Amino acid sequence: MIHWIKQSWLNLRYPVYKPYAMPHKFDTNLLVIGAGSAGLVSAYIAQVVGAKVTLVEATKMGGDCLNTGCVPSKTLIHCAKLAFDAEQSSRIGLKLSGEIDFGVVIKQVQASVTTIEPHDSVARYESLGVDVLTGFARMIDPWRAEVTLHSGETRVISARSVVLATGAAPVVPEFSGLEGSGYLTTETLWERFGELERVPDRLLIVGGGPISCELAQAMARLGSQVTLMERGSRLLRKEDTEVSEFALQLLNEAGVKVLLNTELSQLHGAKKLADLKSRESESVEYDELLLAVGRRARLKNLGLGELGFDTDQPLEVDEFLRTRYPNIFAAGDIIAPYQFTHTASHEAWYASVNGLFGAIKKFKADYSVIPWTTFMDPEIARVGLSELEAAEQQISVEVTRFDMTQSDRAVSEQSTAGFIKVLTKPGSDQILGALIIAPRAGEMLAEFVLAMKHGLGLKKIMGTIHTYPTWSEAAKSTAGNWQQKNKPDWALKVSKKYHDWMRG
Repeated sequence: MIHWIKQSWLNLRYPVYKPYAMPHKFDTNLLVIGAGSAGLVSAYIAQVVGAKVTLVEATKMGGDCLNTGCVPSKTLIHCAKLAFDAEQSSRIGLKLSGEIDFGVVIKQVQASVTTIEPHDSVARYESLGVDVLTGFARMIDPWRAEVTLHSGETRVISARSVVLATGAAPVVPEFSGLEGSGYLTTETLWERFGELERVPDRLLIVGGGPISCELAQAMARLGSQVTLMERGSRLLRKEDTEVSEFALQLLNEAGVKVLLNTELSQLHGAKKLADLKSRESESVEYDELLLAVGRRARLKNLGLGELGFDTDQPLEVDEFLRTRYPNIFAAGDIIAPYQFTHTASHEAWYASVNGLFGAIKKFKADYSVIPWTTFMDPEIARVGLSELEAAEQQISVEVTRFDMTQSDRAVSEQSTAGFIKVLTKPGSDQILGALIIAPRAGEMLAEFVLAMKHGLGLKKIMGTIHTYPTWSEAAKSTAGNWQQKNKPDWALKVSKKYHDWMRG
């Protein structure tokens, strides 16, 4: 009787549930599908609060970030930076060998992944009390999933709430001759590089986003002849125009051939030849071809289509990260618009907590302060509004800049390329956005992220002691530039008259 009342109330409030029978009892409080950043954090939170949680992963624990994304790429970028610094060492009187052993570089990449793997492993999560299943999950109804284990066994798991965290996969556009071209994506890149004894002589990268720019600069520094083609008129199109121009300059300095307003029209796999279409048609030879034109949410083969979901678009969620079924939540790259590891972890908190405690209290996901970094050298880091976005949204802003040539730490390390740009509300020190281009921009940005999150303005940053000489001191200098522009002239005039009077 009680169950019938619950089911009737649910159907009345949420008609989407009418075709389905809710279980009388549940095997687990929270079923998490996908063990990338969002899935791991969701499972971790659930076990901390004493809930029974089941985590299902079809491939490797840790997801893209650990296995094919952040960790391997940042290790490669670090190795490339060391190679570049060695090449440039003669500027300060050092004579270092510039010879690069690409096989050793890739072993270092693999070692970084191996070192971090235990933190995300099945063994660790099982030790925490999480029921980890390795296999493919497919939703049967809003509360049940059929899990086909790698052993061949099939299990049906019922859960009070579900968190979908299956991430995203690289987009592979359709080109004539694509099959047989030997193309790579960010998922297959590292396995292929592990097979090579030397750096690819000719690398063609399709796409002009952050991943493309990062890898193009790094691989050029490691010795590849890199060609990067972008169909648009500029790189990093989500950034301000001056940032795009800065990134282009960095790639040019690294020896990368950048082709803008260019499309890939046909591939000749046997010849390792790509026909490009722009104002003037041309062909480019390659040894390795990397397609990096975006990522698409992994929604296929999860049973979601049968439940009425559109599996051709990122999942739509409400402010509590609920899908069309209020007991099914989603977090990470499977939803739009932010596809970052740190936003996936951030969303996982809301998805898991709302899934476990939503009957008592629900929390709205907060996207007010989202930072991101493009890991070129120097790094490009941003939070909040850009000038381009402010103009598009017709938001009035005051722009304050600080050039890294004025940073004593930058001068001492001969790394003065870059600047800080802060957008504030006119007549106020309230920070609306910040952009940093500097060797440690990702770390430097954290101060502005903290200030924006907690409503601290530039005056608070200026009044904070920063160690000298450090990169972070540039934040205080930027605040000082803002103060200089916004000094109270009337008060200074009164002060001058006071001091004149004090002299007698």
